[in-house]
Amino acid sequence: MQKFKDIAYIRPDFEKLEKSILAITEKVKAAKSADELLACIKECDAASAEVETMATVAHIRNTVDSRDEFYDAEMKYIYSAEPKLIPADIAYQKAILASPYRKELEEKIGSQLFRDMEMAVMLRSEKIMDDLVKESELKNEYSKIVAACKTEYMGKECNFYGLLKFMEDPDREVRRGAFLKWAELYEGIAEKLDAIYSELTALRVGMAKKQGYDSYIPYRYLERGRYDYTPADVAAFRDQVKKVVVPVCEKLVEEQRARIGVDKMRFYDEKFIFPDGNADPIGTVDELVAAAQAMYRELSPETGEFFDFMVEHELFDLVSTPGKRQGGYCTTLTGFKAPFIFSNCNGTSADAEVLTHEAGHAFEGYVASRCQELTSYVWSVSEINEIHSMSMEFFTYPWMDKFFGENTPKYKYSHLAGCIRTIPYLVAVDEFQHLVYEKPDMTADERYEAWRVTEKKYMPWRDYDGNEFLEKGGFWMQKLHIFLYPFYYIEYAMSQICALEYFGAMLKDRDAAWKDYLSLCRAGGSKGYFDLLKIGNLKAPFEEGVVAEALAPAVEVLSKGL
Repeated sequence: MQKFKDIAYIRPDFEKLEKSILAITEKVKAAKSADELLACIKECDAASAEVETMATVAHIRNTVDSRDEFYDAEMKYIYSAEPKLIPADIAYQKAILASPYRKELEEKIGSQLFRDMEMAVMLRSEKIMDDLVKESELKNEYSKIVAACKTEYMGKECNFYGLLKFMEDPDREVRRGAFLKWAELYEGIAEKLDAIYSELTALRVGMAKKQGYDSYIPYRYLERGRYDYTPADVAAFRDQVKKVVVPVCEKLVEEQRARIGVDKMRFYDEKFIFPDGNADPIGTVDELVAAAQAMYRELSPETGEFFDFMVEHELFDLVSTPGKRQGGYCTTLTGFKAPFIFSNCNGTSADAEVLTHEAGHAFEGYVASRCQELTSYVWSVSEINEIHSMSMEFFTYPWMDKFFGENTPKYKYSHLAGCIRTIPYLVAVDEFQHLVYEKPDMTADERYEAWRVTEKKYMPWRDYDGNEFLEKGGFWMQKLHIFLYPFYYIEYAMSQICALEYFGAMLKDRDAAWKDYLSLCRAGGSKGYFDLLKIGNLKAPFEEGVVAEALAPAVEVLSKGL
């Protein structure tokens, strides 16, 4: 494989792929054994990988610079062409499911592939092809609007991420000023984002109804691979968070207030953890990558091999630049079995977390793609995938001095406390989305009110210092997942509980915890949610008492301070 920057982009040929899928479908019908059926599946994987890889190259380059007209046009083409594969995909999947060799093959490779195919056949149809194209267009419009936002502060041109850096400044007035600029940017695009979200909500509800569902919620649960649990289970988990996690967070917030010496915690104080300043990483982005490479070589042979591969092929884009999309992600170039990490480094501790969190995703993808023979078994459901990333943040604790030097104790404290303090926000986003899709005809003002009520329920300490836009509930729209990946957020909270289980296990036997984690990564998405938890020696976060049990070791460590 060459370096990412040298990969020649060739427009994905969806018509060729469609013909290949249809031809393979006939081979499936003619298969004379389970081995022949498996060969057909692998052939379809290979044909799809060619298109998926080029589509991913276009996506990465489009997110790196949303102003690039060529890749913007390519993404529009991909969004419009991809749904047209639905009829061929459904015919292929139906043929697999109807094969007389299905049961024999299922015994060999497991049932997860067939469960996924059954759901795909049930949830996808030609009736929603145009809707999927429209949804992609709206999501792209949202991303472009947010990416284009910029302002000037303290003599610097800043996007949202640039302003977040100032919200960690020791000078409270600097933090407050950055906060006001940040809020002003969102308020300035709120009307456009409200309109986009209203249209997205109506579109998604319409797709669910076309597929025979009364609500988008059960449709989306199945679409996200949530076969093993229900909205009621998630609600029970949120209740555990309210009872167990929120009181711990209130105590942590009060301790922070006293430590930094303010009369009342405001939103712009929340990221300012220590009176003499937070622990920021030492060095440039290139130096941080070099430190990460040394760290992963020491952590294990597997992580060393993985990160050397990432560096050799320059599978990163980490610096925040004009026109770059918000957020961070890990994706994969399927044909190369190569992960790619995208982020917006801004000089805060989050820069180091990218090289642990997103690298956790990338490590799993690298390992699983070399252990699992089917492409569909490389990645799992998000509530498993996020365990890979969040746990890696903990497994790399012994090497944080490479990033933070003498401020390492401050980083570890703020990171561990932050992992706990984020959980209430995560479940608030989930509950908000349930409220929206339970009542999809909400007006924009009703959505603001729904968010503010939910926010106060899970984050009673949140105070926006009288900012009218945020006090009325405008904060919800800063979360891109709500727009782009509906109902993808509770997974972070569920996975954080499992990662905290690993944290507790590390304190007792680090080698055993790593062995369990590596087994989980190697398993990829070859099994269902609960079976993968068992492979990783983890408990389901829905179970009564699991949240409190997982939290206890971290709370004890934090109680000892630095």
